[in-house]
Amino acid sequence: MPVLNETHNPDLRSWVSCANLPDTDFPIQNLPFAEFRRKGSDESFRGGVAIGDQVLDLAAAQHLFTGAAAEGAAACAEPTLNHFMSLGRSVWSALRMALSRGLREGAEEQGALENCLIPQSEVEYSLPCTIGDYTDFYTSVFHATRVGSLFRPDNPLLPNYKWIPIGYHGRSSSIDVSGQTFKRPQGQIKAPDAAEPSLGPCKRLDYELEVGIYIGQGNALGEPVVLDDSDQHVFGYCLFNDWSARDIQAWEYQPLGPFLAKNFASTVSPWIVTNEALLPYRTAFKRDAADPQPLPYLSSRMNSEEGALDIRLEVLLQTQQMRHHNQEPAKLSESNFVYSYWTVAQMVAHHTVNGCNLRPGDFFGSGTQSGPEHEQGGSLLELSRGGKESVTLPNGEQRTFLEDGDTVVMRGYCEKEGAARIGFGEVASTVLPASN
Repeated sequence: MPVLNETHNPDLRSWVSCANLPDTDFPIQNLPFAEFRRKGSDESFRGGVAIGDQVLDLAAAQHLFTGAAAEGAAACAEPTLNHFMSLGRSVWSALRMALSRGLREGAEEQGALENCLIPQSEVEYSLPCTIGDYTDFYTSVFHATRVGSLFRPDNPLLPNYKWIPIGYHGRSSSIDVSGQTFKRPQGQIKAPDAAEPSLGPCKRLDYELEVGIYIGQGNALGEPVVLDDSDQHVFGYCLFNDWSARDIQAWEYQPLGPFLAKNFASTVSPWIVTNEALLPYRTAFKRDAADPQPLPYLSSRMNSEEGALDIRLEVLLQTQQMRHHNQEPAKLSESNFVYSYWTVAQMVAHHTVNGCNLRPGDFFGSGTQSGPEHEQGGSLLELSRGGKESVTLPNGEQRTFLEDGDTVVMRGYCEKEGAARIGFGEVASTVLPASN
């Protein structure tokens, strides 16, 4: 696996002074990647790196690097990061090291790099890469149990759940970047007391708090990725809102699982926080001794010792009425990716054990990340107990599920003593009325 190096030193400071603020998401120890251009311009999208509240334009800066870092920077100048992601960990790490050294206090490159900075307030983002295939997992045992109890009260957790990382193949074409707006989906809905289904707008629209995982280098068809080699293939992480139409889902999901309830919209945060940046926040993967233990291809000492990631997550809601009164989004819940029942390495190993080939830019959703307590639910389905209890907002409004005009905001960060705070920014998206 990658190892800690000088780029992780919590004492590093940048000549970009805003990157040294204690609450910034983007200190010099982070250096996440995105695709951006100036707002309202016809510029090409190109790769950038976040430092404080600035974006370092890698297309403008690429001539300042040498060797593998120059190769990486040139790839980042393209309209998507797929080529860069395909180059592998040695190139990713070389560019990270060069960026870290060039952005540190006292760096000789300061004068040249200053001319390559653009305020984040002046840019807009696209998807960071072309997502070829998207797989959504179901890795929170707390979410799976609560939702299962709503749909199958007598059998909430199916017997395969604790043996296998459950996932399904999702729709990549409807994934968009933060700021996405989408129309309330329509589909077949059947009320419990109805004789037959009807077609209409979703009435139980929900969000799902997830972590997104981007694949870098792929694997050849027929050649599985060994568990402890997953770091060679995982490029980085983002925040992910996998929107869900719960009433459409309840009618359609058997026997083959999600379909129209999931493929109408999903939203990612613009910045990819790299696997290397998160090394200080790797932690032990814990499985209850009373539960089935992973099969050998899903088990290793390294995965047990540092397979989990300590990422704090939160969901906020801003209603149309709150925006009208200039009120900030209200927090609905907090959770942590460390509660995941399966690690990212296990997702990669299981996804490929049958010989499935992953490709640069492929995307995994972690599944809804709910904590052990009810108030740590990562969806309104859980927080409202299936729509039976309203969630009351600070302004007195109530929600069981989302209404038109609602904006859902998700944020995430890593923080602990002895390491720099690493943030993900945020992902926000707004529900529009259904089409007539």
